[in-house]
Amino acid sequence: MNDLLLRRAHLWGRDGLADVLVRDGRIARVSDTGEDAEAAAHTEDIAGRLVVPGFVDGHAHVDKTLWGGPWVPNAAAPGLAGRIAHGRGRRAEAGVPDPDKIAALLSNMVALGTVHTRSHVDVDPGLGLDGVEAVREALRRLDGRITADLVAFPQTGLLTSPGTERLMEQALREGVETVGGIDPAGLDRDPVRHLDTVFGMAERHGAGVDVHLHDRGTLGAWEYELIIERARVTGLAGRVTISHGFALSDAEPEVRARLIDGLAGAGIGLATIAPAGRLLPLADLRAAGVPVALGNDGVRDLWSPYGTGDVLERALRQAQGGGAVRDEDIELALHAATYGGARVVGFEGLGLAEGDRADLVVIDVRNAAEAVAACPPRDLVVKAGRVVARRGEIV
Repeated sequence: MNDLLLRRAHLWGRDGLADVLVRDGRIARVSDTGEDAEAAAHTEDIAGRLVVPGFVDGHAHVDKTLWGGPWVPNAAAPGLAGRIAHGRGRRAEAGVPDPDKIAALLSNMVALGTVHTRSHVDVDPGLGLDGVEAVREALRRLDGRITADLVAFPQTGLLTSPGTERLMEQALREGVETVGGIDPAGLDRDPVRHLDTVFGMAERHGAGVDVHLHDRGTLGAWEYELIIERARVTGLAGRVTISHGFALSDAEPEVRARLIDGLAGAGIGLATIAPAGRLLPLADLRAAGVPVALGNDGVRDLWSPYGTGDVLERALRQAQGGGAVRDEDIELALHAATYGGARVVGFEGLGLAEGDRADLVVIDVRNAAEAVAACPPRDLVVKAGRVVARRGEIV
């Protein structure tokens, strides 16, 4: 008996309805409705609803979350430094990191259609690797309903927080997949040494790189160029991400074009949370072949009281904030929430074709643009061929 059969599914990008046969966690066959008479252990009648690949959250901080706990008023001082200090100073009092709260947030993400996430996890001398263990414990509790790759993230500074580099090396030795960085100039005040350290760790451990880059203007643009140079020199094409990357959104047209060309040539992807006034130019990046991921950043934590972990909501923010009104422009945001995110974080095999992962989301809309514009509840979520959520509830 086969694992799962989705009948009368409207697959994104395919005309007409199809039956989707799933076996061993993969899409075994896609056929016109009624052509596939093979029985399955479980059948779902999709009844013409839209089926899209599962969502990939390309930029999360689940280790920080307070989800499911009491409301904690935010008293952070303005700016990046204020938020860093607030998070570091109050995390023990707030009980962060907490596997219970992390698992609660991940459960909500599953119910909203997320099948994979990249989560930055704070590593510093005051915390050690407690955040890494807490996230891993939460993932174990989710029992395969969602997968994740982790980033050893120097939230409080890499060079300015002695002992952090040693702990990041330890995290990488213990299986963390990606080396994080943060504002090499604006926070650590030594961009060359910071990036040399980050890329050096990545080379030693066969890891990827993901650098938070909040610095704007000419400073941020220069840091883009430094990262592009290192990606080329180290041969890490396809394994380097710039997160946030605000300098690209406010760069002059000629500078933006040069940076996009450099990103494409160096195989660097971008991750954005679609912040108002700092949106990435999706159409230009797509045309150049630069992948873009959408993410939720921190959700209900000591940085921000906002968020639900909904990647489709981020797609709505990106599309609406960017003034997209044509279907094809709106769909660029959905692409970032699915295929783009998978490419950025290296989550291979996401899709709707035979042989792809059976990581799927069913939404009661007529087309992909409506899915973004309406941002409705998720009717069904399938992970590795297993139904993991139904009508907004994890199962």
